[in-house]
Parts: sequence; C-alpha cells; structure tokens
Amino acid sequence: MTEPPPQGPAPRSYTPLFEAQNASRYQRQDLIRAYQVQYGCRLIVVSSPIFSNTLVFLEDLIHDCDPAVDLHLMLTSPGGDGETALRIARSLQARCKELTVIVPDQAKSAATLIALGAHRILMGPFGDLGPVDPQLLFEGQKTFVSAKDIIAAVEDATARIQEAPESYPLWASLFSNLTGIIVQQARAAIDRSGDQLREALAANAERSEGEVNRLVASLSERLIVQPKSHGAVFGAEDAAAAGLPVTQLDPSGPQWREVWRLWGRYAVLGNVAAYESERASQVFPLS
Repeated sequence: MTEPPPQGPAPRSYTPLFEAQNASRYQRQDLIRAYQVQYGCRLIVVSSPIFSNTLVFLEDLIHDCDPAVDLHLMLTSPGGDGETALRIARSLQARCKELTVIVPDQAKSAATLIALGAHRILMGPFGDLGPVDPQLLFEGQKTFVSAKDIIAAVEDATARIQEAPESYPLWASLFSNLTGIIVQQARAAIDRSGDQLREALAANAERSEGEVNRLVASLSERLIVQPKSHGAVFGAEDAAAAGLPVTQLDPSGPQWREVWRLWGRYAVLGNVAAYESERASQVFPLS
C-alpha cells in the first residue's frame, strides 16, 4: 500500500472577528502583491519617522529578499536620524539588484538621504524631498526638532538679551529644557550634513567617485546651505535638474494610479508608523 505524500501545514484560518479587525491590513498586502506581479519586483512600504528602531522593523521586511530581484521602497517620512538613514540605504542596496524609492508624498531630511542612495527615484505629482536638515530628538519627546531651528533660536535669544539684558529671565525660562550639550549636538549635526550627503549618494555602488562628487556639488547648496526651513520644497524637477535619477510619475498613468491606490490606504490610518510587505506588517501609533 502506497503511503500518502507528506502534507504541509494547514492553511491558516482566522476567526470572523479577527478577519474583520485586520481586513484593511490584508487589503493593503493584496495591493502590494499585485504591484509586485505587475512590475517584477519586491515592494515594501515604510511610513514613519526615521529613528533607531526603524532598522529592526525594516529588517523584518527585507530579511528574506533575493539579491537578484529589484526592490521598490514606498517611502514617506518627516525625517529623523541621518545616521540611521545611511545604515538603511546601505542595507537596502545590499539586498537587491536595483533599488527604487517611490515618494508618493513627502520624504524629508533623513528620508531624502535614503532616496539619494537609490538607483531610481519615482515621485508622485506632489512628491517632495527636502533639505538634509539634521533632526534631534529631545529626551522624553516623540517629535524631532530641527538642529537649524535650535541654533537659530539660541542666536536670536542671545541677540535679544544683548539688546535688553533685563529680558534674560524670560528667555532663560523659555529655553529651560535646552542645555549646552544639546546646542553642541545641534552644531555637530549640522557640520556632519555634508558628509552624510556624500555617504548617502555613495550607497549606490554603481556610482563612480566622479559622479558622487558632481552630485555633491550640485546638491549641497540646495539641500544644505540655502534652506531656512525644514519644510523647504525640493520637487521632482529640482531633483532632476540637480542630476538625480528622478522620474515624475504621470498622474494619469497606471503606475501612479496603483501607487496612489495603495498609498491612500496608509494616508487614512492617521498618526501611525507603518512597515509593511506582502507578508510582514507592523503598524503602531506615534503618539
């Protein structure tokens, strides 16, 4: 008598309530799978500030990536830690044949550094990169603060105190949580911006040293020196003019429609961080 072939694990089944609670998650993952089939790639989604734990959540998305397959990262972020961004760019490049970063909305500061390390950048109709503007996370807070804003505030307060010494108690109370160490950290972070820009561009190993040098020269003024605000706009036309491998997606084209259909499902989640692929999913509130 022939024995039946060994059976694999039974398909997972969930209770109706669990299915209902996670229906939107499954729908997003279905859209991720459809995109992968259409464009012959691995797709992951990161919608989050860039902080130290990002590396852990990212690894869950890419730990089994095939280095012979293209990787697309749909990225939106207000920014965060630049050193973490560099580690992310290198890790992504080591896990794929070609890296494409998709920017449906905003990928600011540290997220811009990640995009600079890609082979290609696809930007939505209102997609926006931003200044390589170091951000500091104050102890006990959950939102990053621009290093440039810290220095500007200190310099403005110093000038006002010199003009009116009697105002010192007022300014001291306003800056009670701002220590000399934080100010020094802000200055050091700003000084490091140029090196971070270069290292991000060099994360794409296919770029020659000459190409990296040319891009540093064309981007430094626009992304580091000129911007006075973290919200300064650096759109697809600006990025392409600076020599970056940017494509602005056609608003009526099929790829943008697929990207927007998926991205809209993250936009309605509210103030959360999301890390998702076809099989992995971490979504949690930011406040």
